Amino acid sequence: MEHALYDFLDQHQIRHQRFDHPPVYTCEEAARLTPGLPGAECKNLFLCDAKGRQHVLLAVPADAGVDIKALGEQLELKGLRFASPERLQRYLGLTPGAVTLLAAFNDRDRQVAIVVDQDLSHRDAILCHPLVNTSTLALPMAELMRFLDLTGHAPRIVEVPRRQKQASRP
Repeated sequence: MEHALYDFLDQHQIRHQRFDHPPVYTCEEAARLTPGLPGAECKNLFLCDAKGRQHVLLAVPADAGVDIKALGEQLELKGLRFASPERLQRYLGLTPGAVTLLAAFNDRDRQVAIVVDQDLSHRDAILCHPLVNTSTLALPMAELMRFLDLTGHAPRIVEVPRRQKQASRP
């Protein structure tokens, strides 16, 4: 599928820069192994409601802690939670560690809603895995939005509620 994604990007003249690297599974690993890439690092979460009927692909800044319960209330999705690796494979054709907004390409039936944090949406460029965690693409934000539109996934831009930091005890 990775090659089909590149073909789609080329066909629609979506500008991007590609950076190959060792596999990364977390934002912390990516920051350590790929420092200084030209774009905003982001964290991508694949979520579903309590009944597993509605799915959300969420993108927030890499250092953001998300209050998933409050986000569920904001999106009017009861029992919002992390979706299983099996659901991730079924709906987006991905494995954990490769979650990316570019997976909208794999959701041909448009069963997954895309939600982008407002802070992230204002960045000049964003870093995304191209369906595998051994490369990163830097895309200008306008190009990413055009990509999402072309795949039928107009993103919902929201102020994602943050998890409150725990006060340290003396």
